[in-house]
Amino acid sequence: MLTTLARPDSGSATVAGIDVLKHPSDVRKQMGLTGQFAAVDENLTGRENLRMVARLTHLPKRSIEPRIDDLLGFFSLTDAGDRVSRTYSGGMRRRLDLAASLVHTPPVLFRDEPTTGLDPASRNELWGVIEGLVNDGTTVLLTTQYLEEADRLADRIIVIDHGLVIAEGTAAELKGRLGRTIVEITFADAATADTAEGVVAPLGETSVVTDTVSVRVEDGSRALFGVVRLLDSAGIAATNVVVREPSLDDVFLTLTGRSTTPNSPPTGPMEARD
Repeated sequence: MLTTLARPDSGSATVAGIDVLKHPSDVRKQMGLTGQFAAVDENLTGRENLRMVARLTHLPKRSIEPRIDDLLGFFSLTDAGDRVSRTYSGGMRRRLDLAASLVHTPPVLFRDEPTTGLDPASRNELWGVIEGLVNDGTTVLLTTQYLEEADRLADRIIVIDHGLVIAEGTAAELKGRLGRTIVEITFADAATADTAEGVVAPLGETSVVTDTVSVRVEDGSRALFGVVRLLDSAGIAATNVVVREPSLDDVFLTLTGRSTTPNSPPTGPMEARD
């Protein structure tokens, strides 16, 4: 709806101060969009892909080639610019897709789950690119289900569940709502974890995700000894016990009652706004 691809049932919204319903063509001039999957023409070279987008966005002819050179350089694609894009790796296609969305230098960029399917190295590389864009003044609205991505990139975060905003704030503010240390205990299997949850419940608020029990406590060091004593008395063996500070995964679990792990996927995304 914000990118004018769908019409809202009700309500209103503006992008860069422009009403998305009254002036959709003006909104499109102010924004770039990259979807969940790289939208590049595999039969064209990287340079040809960017040239096509430049023509579609009515970039002045004299500006097209210099702009393409700048973008290929910024995204470390200069050496691959004249190669057919079907020979690119997944990370290279993502970078080319992002470059295409920036051809007309939009002040606002929408990114829909940009690192889905990327390996860790490519994901970190793309995170660096996004951070660079924000540092240069681009406003980015990023939807993601990788909460470490939101934690690293976002100035402000909106948590959406079943179409409703259920929380908003900085990463620190959201994690601060939990206000407690977490003792995380891993067991050999889910059945043992379910049994252990009842054993350690007197120590604090608990939750279980597959084979791991989390206990929110005020004093992590003291609770750690309490966990060990209770489990030992019950004859339950843990495979790992750690004490850590709350994460955005903990925030999501607390707010929605479910985890964002692959075994328990969320039904709504997190939006990270820079």
